[in-house]
Amino acid sequence: MKVLHVITGLGVGGAEQQLRLMLRHLPARCDVVTLTNPGAVAEGLRSDGVRVRHLGMRGNRDLAALPRLARLVRHGGYDLVHTHLYRACVYGRIAASLAGTASVATEHSLGRDEIEGRPLTRGTRALYLRTERMGSATVAVSDTVAGRLRDWGVPAARIHTVPNGIDAAAFRFDGGRRRAARALLGVPEDAFVVGGVGRLVPGKRFDVTLRAVAALPGAWLLLAGDGPQAGPLRALAGRLGIAGRVRFAGECGVDGAPDVPAALAAMDVFVSASREESFGLAVVEALSAGLPVVHGPCPAVDDLPAGQVPEGATRLRCPADPAAELTDVLRRHRAGGPHRLPVPRAVDRYDIRLSGRRLMDVYAHVLGSPAPAPTHSTTPSTRRSHR
Repeated sequence: MKVLHVITGLGVGGAEQQLRLMLRHLPARCDVVTLTNPGAVAEGLRSDGVRVRHLGMRGNRDLAALPRLARLVRHGGYDLVHTHLYRACVYGRIAASLAGTASVATEHSLGRDEIEGRPLTRGTRALYLRTERMGSATVAVSDTVAGRLRDWGVPAARIHTVPNGIDAAAFRFDGGRRRAARALLGVPEDAFVVGGVGRLVPGKRFDVTLRAVAALPGAWLLLAGDGPQAGPLRALAGRLGIAGRVRFAGECGVDGAPDVPAALAAMDVFVSASREESFGLAVVEALSAGLPVVHGPCPAVDDLPAGQVPEGATRLRCPADPAAELTDVLRRHRAGGPHRLPVPRAVDRYDIRLSGRRLMDVYAHVLGSPAPAPTHSTTPSTRRSHR
């Protein structure tokens, strides 16, 4: 099976990183096309042995990109086109239809009121639904997203839930990694460190975490990630008088910054105060690192069956004053002293290998053929050919 993955951009982000990890576990020949921004994840994919092409799209209405993409699909001999993120789903489905190729789309970031951090307008929704009918199936990364798609009018028979996945072993806590990360960031070994990971954008509400840490004398904050809110968040830390105990680590694993497992190792409590999430991958990664987690809406936890919610996960319930509620929760965690928790069994639901098998089942359903047997190879050079 030969699959072309089409994604809006390949800068560092959740959907982009998930695509890279997923391709390591798909028994298929996979190429990638990015419409814009062939950033750090593109280089990572190439180092994995994946062929990556940049379509050079100049904006949302660059219609000249459409025939270029359709020709690429047609001439590449692909059995399937798999699209990721809103713009790529719109253009990719149309291009696949023009080329006579079946397509699947993964919906990574559909919220109640936003898609990919942008407000959902009537026009956005209409265009999404019109092009959704051109595809063969839509993959939701959580049951919550599947429900939103059904509420939009996407037929239930076209929706397949394939949760995001992680390699849990990569996040296992290591004391040496903790000490090295704290030394790199200039954080005292005995400090109580609150942390967050993600794009620094308004919807993640890192300002709430900043205000909560400011109310805890002596507590430190580590934010791993970058984005348009980096400047405003630094300014807020200054106004709150806590700039000296806040560390902005930058993009994980880029330009000397610690990678995600190292950043998590340096933390004592993980906070995700997002306004809404379509999955909550960072929360699952933190749980895999044995961290207590304080979170807002998070389908990865909220969608779990009763009795399977991890003991170390605390849900924020006060939208009117989340910073005050978060301060109280963090104060209790600090009083309990630094400790690591057993990795909850719920993390097994999000094993990347299981997600890969589920996705191959979707491919087989769309193409009307049995799913290929899973591969056990772990090296890019022997896993599959991309050229």
